Amino acid sequence: MKQAGILIEMDNGRVKETSLGLITLAAKTADSLTALVLDEGMDEIADHLAAYGVHTIAHLDLPEDPAIRWNPAVRSAAVVQAARELELGRILGVSSPEGKDLLPRVAARLDAPLVMDCVDVDLKTDIAGTSQYSGKVMAQIQVTGEIQVFGVRPNACPPESAPVQARTVAMSVDAAVPENIVLLSRDEGDSDGRQSLTEADIIIAGGRGLKNKENFSLIFDCAKKLNAAPGASRVAVDEGWVSYAFQVGQTGEKVSPQVYIACGLSGSIQHFAGMKTAKMIIAVNMDDNAAIMANCDYRVQGDLFEILPEMIKQL
Repeated sequence: MKQAGILIEMDNGRVKETSLGLITLAAKTADSLTALVLDEGMDEIADHLAAYGVHTIAHLDLPEDPAIRWNPAVRSAAVVQAARELELGRILGVSSPEGKDLLPRVAARLDAPLVMDCVDVDLKTDIAGTSQYSGKVMAQIQVTGEIQVFGVRPNACPPESAPVQARTVAMSVDAAVPENIVLLSRDEGDSDGRQSLTEADIIIAGGRGLKNKENFSLIFDCAKKLNAAPGASRVAVDEGWVSYAFQVGQTGEKVSPQVYIACGLSGSIQHFAGMKTAKMIIAVNMDDNAAIMANCDYRVQGDLFEILPEMIKQL
C-alpha cells in the first residue's frame, strides 16, 4: 500500500494553494495520503485538507518558542519521526524555499533517495519527472528504497476538490535542539502585499530591455493591475535594478504559472530553464530574433515603453 506523507505549508493560518495542488498530484497514484502539519491552525484546516483528498491529518506538536519551532534540524527530525511512526513510504513537499531547506534534511536523516523540482511524480512506479541540463531535456528518474522523498515544483498541478473522510492524529515529537544548529533569527521579509513568485498564477518579468532601475516600476505597476507577481532576469538582478528574490531562471526561482509575460527579455537558456513549464508564455520584445520570441505562445514585437504604459492604462 502506497502511503504518502504531504508536508503542508501555511500562510497566515491558511493552507497554501501549492500544497493543495501537491495533494491533488499525489492522490492520482497514492493509495492513502497523510498531511504532515508542523504549524498552528490545525482546527481551522482539517476540514479543508479532507476536502482535497487527505485521509489522515497528523499535527506535529512543536514548541511555541520560535527558536525551536523554526529550527530546521528540529523540524526535519519531527518529520522523520512522523514518517517512521505512521509508516509512510513516500514523503512529498513543495520545492519552495521552505521545502528546499527541509526535504534534503529529511532525506539525509532517512538515508532515502531524493528528487527535487519534480513536475510530475507517479507513486505507483516511483518515477519522477524533472528537468535536466538547464531545461534542455525532461528526465524520468526512478528511485528505490524503503522511503522516498520528492520535492515538487509549485503549481505543477492545479488543486482539485476530492472530499474524503479524514481522521486527525496529534503527535508529540522530540524537539531537542542540536548543539551545532542554532536559529539566530527569522525574517519573513517584506513583500508589500505582492504574491509569492513561485506560487503566482500570473508573472510579468522584465530584463535588460528595461534599461534601468527606475523603469522597472512599469513591471511592478503592471503586476499590481494584473494581480500578478513581478519577476526579473539575472541581468536585471546583477545590475541592481531589483533584488535576487525576483530572479527567475536556473540560478533563481523555477516557476510554473498559468501565464508568464516576458518583457524585454532575451530568453537565454538559463532563464528559459526556470519558466519553460509555464502554461502560456507571452513575449514582448523589439528584437524579433530574440530567443524568447521563438519560445513563446504569443509574441508582441514592439517597444515595451509604449506597450506597458498602455496596458496599465487599459487595465
